[in-house]
Amino acid sequence: MSAPQSGRVGRSEEQPLVVPADSLNLPAPPPELIEARRRGRLLRRFLRHRLAVVSMVLLLLVVLISIFAPLLAPYNPSATDLNNLTAAGPSSAHWLGTDDIGEDVLSRVIFGGRVSLSIGVGAALLSLILGVVIGAVSGWFGGLVDTVLMRFVDLMLCFPALFLLLIFFALVPASELVIVLFLGLFGWMYLARIVRGEFLMLKEQEFVQSALALGVGSPRLIWRHLLPNVVGVVIVTGTLSVAYNMLAEATLDFLGFGVSPDTPTWGNMLTTASTHYIDQPLLAIAPGLTLTIVILCINFLGDGLRDALDPRLS
Repeated sequence: MSAPQSGRVGRSEEQPLVVPADSLNLPAPPPELIEARRRGRLLRRFLRHRLAVVSMVLLLLVVLISIFAPLLAPYNPSATDLNNLTAAGPSSAHWLGTDDIGEDVLSRVIFGGRVSLSIGVGAALLSLILGVVIGAVSGWFGGLVDTVLMRFVDLMLCFPALFLLLIFFALVPASELVIVLFLGLFGWMYLARIVRGEFLMLKEQEFVQSALALGVGSPRLIWRHLLPNVVGVVIVTGTLSVAYNMLAEATLDFLGFGVSPDTPTWGNMLTTASTHYIDQPLLAIAPGLTLTIVILCINFLGDGLRDALDPRLS
């Protein structure tokens, strides 16, 4: 008959001693240290997204090249090579060749980023401001305010924006500012709906009810507590909006309703290359590939920023 087992528990089975943090009387870390740690976590989460990091580097490179285009471009984008007045392939004088009137393709690609990026970013910022403000007000206040604003959103969604823009530019000369305003004013509705849905969900959370019970006002509550929880959605939607606006601008240029044809933009370059797809395909490949790479980088960067900034993914 075996001996009875001892009631003593071995050290491997002992429970760890847990000391409440409050009993240690440790001083709270200073706000500067908390903020520095938070920024460090954001940076580490962003750096783990390799595609986003590479995309950010490429976008910064494109932006810098566009800013310093007068210094980097080998020729004036509107200058004509009198010795070569037809579309030609790459040469020692023109690395990407020339278009059908002798303009240097490389110089026009470099300068084209200025217009395309400025229109895309400008229209996206305008649509972000309108979408976030209208969506936040609608979702937070609800009731009659929500009903009126959402019916206005439905009304705006009924308008075919691109076709209206074509009709408008058939009557009025196009300009960069007009394109930015038109694309921005017709590009905020989907973001407003998304932000409204997020606010309807967030305002029922316990932390919001606690803040209301403490007397926190609506503007402070929206700005300090609710908007940080939708920043990921706003960033992703904003990056997609930049990409969409750049494509819309290129489409307008290709159809002949965009900025002036002599202005170097990637859309205008695609229009010029439309008659040389067979004999000089580089005329279309250079601006088309540049536009594609920039749009892909914008989307990947948006994904990385969303993963880093969205507090619900922490």
